[in-house]
Amino acid sequence: MAARKDTKKDGTGPGEGEQAPSFEDAAEQLSNIVQRLESGELPLEESLKLFEEGVRVARSAQARLDAAEKRVEELLGIDEDGEPRARPFGDGPAGDD
Repeated sequence: MAARKDTKKDGTGPGEGEQAPSFEDAAEQLSNIVQRLESGELPLEESLKLFEEGVRVARSAQARLDAAEKRVEELLGIDEDGEPRARPFGDGPAGDD
């Protein structure tokens, strides 16, 4: 039996067994979802399903943004309170002090 790629026919997101979209793909998917919902041409049930898909995509994108923000804060040395992390000289790489 051939492997089946589970994608949705409306192109709004990954089907079962697929990875979450990249942030850029999620933003594009959300844009498409908003356009379809704003068109006003969808039946109520289809609009609700599409809205639910938009919420899932938005949460996935937000999780990616949160992870990216945490990585940037770690690289910049900022703690969870927004304060710079300080460490005594000599704890860094050789030759810094």
